[in-house]
Amino acid sequence: MEILLISGMSGSGKSKAASFLEDIGFYIVDNMPAAMILKFAEFCIGSQGRYSRVALVYDVRTSENFTELFDVLDQLRKMDCTCRMLFLEASPETIVRRYKETRRLHPLSDEGIIPLEEAVSREQELLRPVRERADYIIDTSTLSTAKLRGELLHLFDAQGRKGGLSVSVTSFGFKHGLPMEADLVFDVRFMPNPYYIRELRDKTGLDQEVYDYVFSFQQTRDFMTKLEDLLAFTLPLYSEEGKTMLVIAVGCTGGHHRSVAVARALTEYISRLGYQATENHRDMTRS
Repeated sequence: MEILLISGMSGSGKSKAASFLEDIGFYIVDNMPAAMILKFAEFCIGSQGRYSRVALVYDVRTSENFTELFDVLDQLRKMDCTCRMLFLEASPETIVRRYKETRRLHPLSDEGIIPLEEAVSREQELLRPVRERADYIIDTSTLSTAKLRGELLHLFDAQGRKGGLSVSVTSFGFKHGLPMEADLVFDVRFMPNPYYIRELRDKTGLDQEVYDYVFSFQQTRDFMTKLEDLLAFTLPLYSEEGKTMLVIAVGCTGGHHRSVAVARALTEYISRLGYQATENHRDMTRS
C-alpha cells in the first residue's frame, strides 16, 4: 500500500500533477481533510490490493495549525503502508503571472481585497512548515507541462509503465476511409495480397495461414524491421513529451488480411517493449 500526499502552493501545478499520477496507476482523491485520511488508509489497506497506490491532494491553506496533519503522517508511517509527501512550489513571480493569465482569484486574496502579490507571499510563509516535512519538492517555475510529467514519472513510475503511454494499433481498409483518430498511418498495400489465394480469401489476418503467407515474403519482414526501429526510437519521445495515448493505423485495401496480420505483429512487438498495447480491427468483418 502506497500513499502519496500532494500539497503545495496555489497555482504550482497540483491538479496537473494528480492527473499525471493517475496515468501511472494512482487512485486520486482531492481535498481530503486530515481527520479522514487515517480511516481512508485503513479502508485501502483492507481492499485486497484494489487501492494499492493512492494520491491525496491535500489543501492546508485554510489552517495555520498543521499539528493534525503531521500527526496523521506519523501514524500512517507506522501502518502497513509507504507514506510520502510531495510538495509543489513556484517562485512568487511565476505564481502571480499564472493567476493574472487565468484571471482567477487567489484563495487567500479574500475576494480580491488583499493584493495578489501579498496573498502569494502570505501563502508561501504559511506553508513553510509543510514544505519542511515534504519528502519531495518540485519547483515548477520553469517546468513545461511535459517536463513536470517527466519529473513525476521519474520519481513515481515504479511499475515501469513506460511513462503511462498506451498504444492502440488499428487495422483498416482504405476503401472504407481513414480512421479519424489515427496519429500514425502505415499503408501495407504494397505487400502480396492473400485475397487472390483461393484458400485464404475467406480467412483473415488473425488466421495463422494468412499470417504465415503475409510474413513469408522478404519485403514484409524488411518493412517490419524498419517499422520496429522507427517505433523503438519514437515511442519514448512521445512518452517524454507527455502523450498518454498513441493510435497507430495500418491499412490495406479491404482491412481483412495484410493490415490485420501486420497490426497483430506490431501489437506484440510494442508489448515486448513494455508499453500497454491493444489491437483493434475496424473493418475485418465488413464486406
